[in-house]
Amino acid sequence: MKGDDEARQDMRADGSEAGSAAELGHDRSLLLVDDDSAFLKRLARAMEARGFQTETAESVAEGIACVETHAPKYAVVDLRLEDGNGLDVIDAIRNLRTDTRIVVLTGYGNIATAVTAVKLGALDYLAKPADADDILHALTQKPGEKVEPPENPMSADRVRWEHIQRVYEMCDRNVSETARRLNMHRRTLQRILAKRAPR
Repeated sequence: MKGDDEARQDMRADGSEAGSAAELGHDRSLLLVDDDSAFLKRLARAMEARGFQTETAESVAEGIACVETHAPKYAVVDLRLEDGNGLDVIDAIRNLRTDTRIVVLTGYGNIATAVTAVKLGALDYLAKPADADDILHALTQKPGEKVEPPENPMSADRVRWEHIQRVYEMCDRNVSETARRLNMHRRTLQRILAKRAPR
């Protein structure tokens, strides 16, 4: 299912809103770590269009292996991965390279871990879904500079819907188990799942 955010990601894959590659400096190596394969591929294409030389990993183990082969200048790491926590990838990067500019991606309800990532040396954290221009800005921001809030942030209804969808997928689309974990009545959940995503 391709949502508005994914379409926006594809539309911007040509780097139309990106800064020049010269801003990145000589070392443009970028490691992307995310277990959402489709999102990872789209993001890699979009960041390559913005001048980066990308390498991708879909797990903590793959991410650490990439870091040990070549510690990147830039990294974008999802905190929640199927085989563990993205903090382990950040820790591996920091053990080998102190100047890597790291941005972490976090899903709904995972902000506390994102704050921990910043304490470990990440520049900033962005809530998923984040588009390539938001990520570029976060990676290239000057010290002390804050990322501008998004022009069109998700509504509270959309954030809630995204969270429900994430838990639903984590429960292998089992409605009863999802309802139990969300402390929600099964019929209420079924009605929500039957509706289109709110804006």
